[in-house]
Amino acid sequence: MTENKRIALVTGANQGIGRQIATDLAGKGLTVLLASRNLDRGKAAAEEIEGDVHPIQLDVTDEASIRAAAEQVSEKFGRLDILVNNAAISRANGQLSETMQDYIERSRATVIAIDEVRTIWETNVFGVLAVTQALVPLLRKSDSARIVNVSSGLGSLTVNAAPHPHRATFNPGYGASKTALNAITLAFAIDLEAENIKVNAVTPGYTSTALNIYEGHETVEQGAAEAVRVALLGSDGPTGTFTGSVNETVPW
Repeated sequence: MTENKRIALVTGANQGIGRQIATDLAGKGLTVLLASRNLDRGKAAAEEIEGDVHPIQLDVTDEASIRAAAEQVSEKFGRLDILVNNAAISRANGQLSETMQDYIERSRATVIAIDEVRTIWETNVFGVLAVTQALVPLLRKSDSARIVNVSSGLGSLTVNAAPHPHRATFNPGYGASKTALNAITLAFAIDLEAENIKVNAVTPGYTSTALNIYEGHETVEQGAAEAVRVALLGSDGPTGTFTGSVNETVPW
């Protein structure tokens, strides 16, 4: 069934931008592996998406879960064409009722809890590294493999080095984790360039999701668009880039 169809795996895809990316890729005829930490939520999301969508359990912070997911993909599909590392968290304390201003105040570099920084980085940085390493063998079996890391404009050191209205949002937790993710993206791009596996980072913009307590001003459709575009890059597409809306280059 999937011999001539491209196969994409999207992490954190049971809600928000990840779910929209999965929806859009399925809508373009791809086989989509909808990965989520909670399999029941993944199944519920997959049932609501039209197309060839398969739920798969994947906790990016759990080595056994990552290994099991890679084995499952290998046994059922034999390869992977596209990996979208979308799973991310912005906080570790579950305070989804707090305002963004409260979050900004308690996440400042001088006061943020070190344990919270570690927890955020486990998902946003080390999780991406672990998942990508585990799935590279399957991506190598594709003739047009792509890796897309969903980053954030908040991770841009260039942008945040200059004054701007949202500069205070940059912090050692979420903001710096996306800076590190950008560095890991470039490292993979360099490592895999000779194998023609394209690795790029994208920013969805300030999208309304649980990540920002639904205070974003862009829709999930808008937020998912650049990740989908980059996931479907042709053979002449770039690698090692950081882009935003409509192929807009974002400074590292």
